[in-house]
Amino acid sequence: MKKVVPMIVLVFVLSALILAACGGGGQTTSEKPAVPAEYAGKTNPLGSDAAAAGKTIYEERCASCHGPSGAGDGPAAAGLDPKPAHLNEVVGTAGDDYLFWRIAEGGSMAPFNSSMPAQKGILTDEQIWQVVTYIKTFK
Repeated sequence: MKKVVPMIVLVFVLSALILAACGGGGQTTSEKPAVPAEYAGKTNPLGSDAAAAGKTIYEERCASCHGPSGAGDGPAAAGLDPKPAHLNEVVGTAGDDYLFWRIAEGGSMAPFNSSMPAQKGILTDEQIWQVVTYIKTFK
């Protein structure tokens, strides 16, 4: 009996480690995290005419991972874990503030833990809003 208890504990610990290793590293719930205060409540100041400029930026900076239509199937997507978001699904449920935040700050932080690069400092706020305008055409 003395050997059974440590064996059971060992089995539970190993099972927990195996399950944790198979987790995938990305966001595992469909619930989006709260937008940080710095971004909360932001709304897109641009009209639909900004989508053309946003498309150009998207094609240069985003399509290699997210794909030409936002399906997360760009040529670089195969080598990424977690896989790039399917933007068609995201834009249908996310507000402007969430989209701006995710583009500006990228995905290196929890719960995303992705290789999406931050665009803040690379793109201007106006350019980020242009990309938001464009990706909203995906829904």
